[in-house]
Amino acid sequence: MNRSGTGLLGGVLLAGVLLLGCGTSFPDEPFGCRDDSDCADDQVCFVNGCGDPGRNLVVEIVSNAKEGLFAQDLKVDELRDQQTLLLRGPSTLQGRVRVQGESSSTAYSAPVTLRITGESLLIPGVPRWQGDSTLDPDPQGFYSLPVASGRYTVKLLTTNSELPPLSSRSDVQPGSTATLDFLLPAPSQLVRMIGKVLRYDNEPMPADVPLEVQALDEQQNPLTQRVVVDGRTGLFSLVLRRTDFERDSLTLQVTSTNYLVPQMLISLDPSQALTEPILLPDYGEPVRLQGRVVDPGGKPVAGATLFVSGSVLGGGQYRSPQVESQADGTFELSTLPSPPLGSGRELILSILPRAGSPAGSTETSIVVPRVSVSKLGDVFCQERRKVVGTVLGPVGSQPAAGVQVEATLLKEVVGTPRPAASRVAADRRTDEEGHFELLLDPGVYRFDFTSLENLPRFSRIVTVRPWTATTPATPQEVSVTLPKGRRVTGYIRLGEGTRERPEVPDASLRFYRLVAVEGENSALLLGETTSDAAGAFSTTLPLP
Repeated sequence: MNRSGTGLLGGVLLAGVLLLGCGTSFPDEPFGCRDDSDCADDQVCFVNGCGDPGRNLVVEIVSNAKEGLFAQDLKVDELRDQQTLLLRGPSTLQGRVRVQGESSSTAYSAPVTLRITGESLLIPGVPRWQGDSTLDPDPQGFYSLPVASGRYTVKLLTTNSELPPLSSRSDVQPGSTATLDFLLPAPSQLVRMIGKVLRYDNEPMPADVPLEVQALDEQQNPLTQRVVVDGRTGLFSLVLRRTDFERDSLTLQVTSTNYLVPQMLISLDPSQALTEPILLPDYGEPVRLQGRVVDPGGKPVAGATLFVSGSVLGGGQYRSPQVESQADGTFELSTLPSPPLGSGRELILSILPRAGSPAGSTETSIVVPRVSVSKLGDVFCQERRKVVGTVLGPVGSQPAAGVQVEATLLKEVVGTPRPAASRVAADRRTDEEGHFELLLDPGVYRFDFTSLENLPRFSRIVTVRPWTATTPATPQEVSVTLPKGRRVTGYIRLGEGTRERPEVPDASLRFYRLVAVEGENSALLLGETTSDAAGAFSTTLPLP
């Protein structure tokens, strides 16, 4: 029997809020529950419907990294009021770097860089980013690196730019060691490709336009490291595997650290020698693009971030440096001329106003002629949606004051610009009436409600739709009721077999519930806390 006595609301579908505009039809969004009263007595209303609050939980624990302990994720099969969490020892990524020989391999002991990216094994969407780590393998080529538990992609780069990058993947479990070995190709397996990159007029690029080239495969994965083009002659030299010359095609990527040069992708037949120079197109001289950003009412928008991206004259992809609009809304940025009209290629001006501004994220196609200064005049931003709401407490439906409301972008609405910010917090906590207000670009958001009182975090999915021309600008209303909370206490301990002391002080804990949102696996943060000097912790989680 459920609390409301009217039967459970269907399934585990999303609780959504639909904003409609006249002349635009959006299908009604299904929902699973709006608050705990829609659920059975032993369940809580989550973003994907009713569920047991003591199951499908994972705890992320980040210990003191200086002691060699990184993040570990622990499953919680059944949550108890008193919970002891046992950590394992450090997780390690180790392996050996070797060079393939004619009959056997030899150790590679020169410095290498491991470019590591990853994510949690158990918590969808939680990154395990390590960045670049430069290591010196020992004389036998062995290396070792402490890491957090997670699923990693590792790219190995050597200081010798003629050796190709290597890539591999591995899962690292808590307290375990994962092995990733790398085998560099033998010199006999490598072939040099020599070519020349020049301007459209067969002249080398100016001294202030340094170029780099890199060979890519059909999926745009690197086959070589980036090499510098000789600025005096335009010559470059790439070293590829012999097998790369058996491909149907490969792509040469030409880039520059000078932002006024577009990125070029040039398809090559690897079976044919580069007897002729590669000529970069005439993409024109820099253009000073000037204009003024205004809101729908014509008022200037200060502090908006602007940049230009897309196709430019002569081909290639381009993105300008970012600038900010001034107090009067005016801006100036450097760009390249746009492609000719009717070419099917566009140059886009993106405008990202600050959070809290009524002006919204805007993208507009622009024409930039081949002149020294191009004036756009006023550029009108779209209007952000105002979302207002009321937060009620779990007892007696009284207004809940002092609640922090934050919206996190989950996905974009098709046909609208990407929102300017992926996370927007209300300017102030809810007032005595439980009221809050947010200004948001169109998108699908997770609204998180965090109370100052002894209540758990609460979340809802809200879909913010774009305005239409004939719709009155009425605010969207959202009403939520916070759930009751249970106090969960316990200790973090190191498991048996570790050398460190058993207590884990000053550790960060985050409790997640695994959910499916919009058909994709996701994780909902329910609570977070920090252990004290004795390894003890306390937090508030949802109570049925």
